[in-house]
Amino acid sequence: MRLATMRALPQPLALLLCFLRAHLSALWLCLAPFSCRLWGVLLAARSPPKAEEGAGEPGGTKAPPVPTSVNYHFTRQCNYRCGFCFHTAKTSFVLPLEEAKRGLAMLKQAGMEKINFSGGEPFLHERGEFVGKLVQFCKQELKLPSVSIVSNGSMIRERWFKRYGEYLDILAVSCDSFDEEVNVLIGRGQGNKNHIENLKRLQKWCRDYAVAFKLNSVINRFNVDEDMNEQIKALNPIRWKVFQCLLIEGENTGEDALREAERFVITDEDFERFLDRHREISCLVPESNQKMRDSYLILDEYMRFLNCRNGRKEPSKSMLDVGVQHAIKFSGFDEKMFLNRGGKYVWSKADMKLEW
Repeated sequence: MRLATMRALPQPLALLLCFLRAHLSALWLCLAPFSCRLWGVLLAARSPPKAEEGAGEPGGTKAPPVPTSVNYHFTRQCNYRCGFCFHTAKTSFVLPLEEAKRGLAMLKQAGMEKINFSGGEPFLHERGEFVGKLVQFCKQELKLPSVSIVSNGSMIRERWFKRYGEYLDILAVSCDSFDEEVNVLIGRGQGNKNHIENLKRLQKWCRDYAVAFKLNSVINRFNVDEDMNEQIKALNPIRWKVFQCLLIEGENTGEDALREAERFVITDEDFERFLDRHREISCLVPESNQKMRDSYLILDEYMRFLNCRNGRKEPSKSMLDVGVQHAIKFSGFDEKMFLNRGGKYVWSKADMKLEW
């Protein structure tokens, strides 16, 4: 009550009000600590606790990994039918070129140093022009230290090297056997074309156009007993990646899969036996199933990160829609495993001590 109003009251009533006001103020001071605690309890009971940043998402509150090295499977279409393929032609979708470039620029801004284009078969879409333009963009505009391609090699022509070779650091060619009959059994046969002869031609073009040559082999039931020492030494790749045949639900195994890879699977002991037979090959880089599942950042044709930890490819939202940092949280990527398997190496041809 204001002081002017108090003065207008009869004196006895004014004194009584002053007395009551003083005692109520004293009572409030005594009860204030308890009332505040009681109010806090009531609010806590009424409202759910505030979740920590990142709670409920893979990685919890940890900062998202840096996309140092990314594998972009921009197409699922392929001209081969390898029985163990774990990125099969379930769609024919390919992003428009400018959208793909936008995503690659986002990855560069987030810390990407190396991009690897894969498929499917990357030289199938527009017969190599699409991947050529992406390679040129990544090296010329984004100035990435390393740009590479994984291909089965069957559709690459020398004119592609003449136009885009200067922008490519590494070409990795898939070769699972040096026995043409085994290649046919695996699914790499293409009529009268010889996979091995084509491989030698690609190795020469890489040398002629200053592109580092690399080999990838998937070890499976049909090639596990093969001795490849002599042929690998003759081809002299900068790296020979040797993978253990891997089952991925929905891709090469399961009811909705396009392949039945069970007949290609080998044991860990079989894989170790193959590695031991080739232990003198200095460029050999072995990758078991566990390393493959956890240590790759894989983007699909929609630019979604694929999490393979649970034995299938579980996609994030597209990084084009939600950004790199949000999408990459769902990738299942193990950065420590990536480094332990030798994922970061001298991957720019400018830093390689190679004789062209």
